[in-house]
Amino acid sequence: MEAFKGKYERTSEEKYEEFLKAIGVNMLLRKAATVSSPKIEVTEVGGTWTIKTSTTLKNMELKFKIGEEFEETTADGRQVSSMVTFEDGKIVTVQKAKKDGEKSTKSIREMKGADEMIYTLTVDGVADLVCVQKFKRI
Repeated sequence: MEAFKGKYERTSEEKYEEFLKAIGVNMLLRKAATVSSPKIEVTEVGGTWTIKTSTTLKNMELKFKIGEEFEETTADGRQVSSMVTFEDGKIVTVQKAKKDGEKSTKSIREMKGADEMIYTLTVDGVADLVCVQKFKRI
């Protein structure tokens, strides 16, 4: 996981708006999210990892310990039970929706070389939708 530490900015995205629509984000927020250029910072202190995402609209922070379930409210307002694991060199996050009718998601962060992070997002029950975002180290 050490390879993930650092700061990144998004260089491209595919199907991000479709992903946001699938999890129930309204059109106005989807449009705002798709034009933003998020920056990510990955840090770790004493076994607690933090992934900070900053945009012009919103700052979000995901704090976790590998393999420990925790409760969170996602940036789009869903109440979820989350678990982050490290599998085959990838950071895997599973967010299980707690309310009926809300969507569960899975995200995978992986490094391509030393300076590019690939962030893949999927929605449970929507097999043909894969959102891919690419970030470069800054």
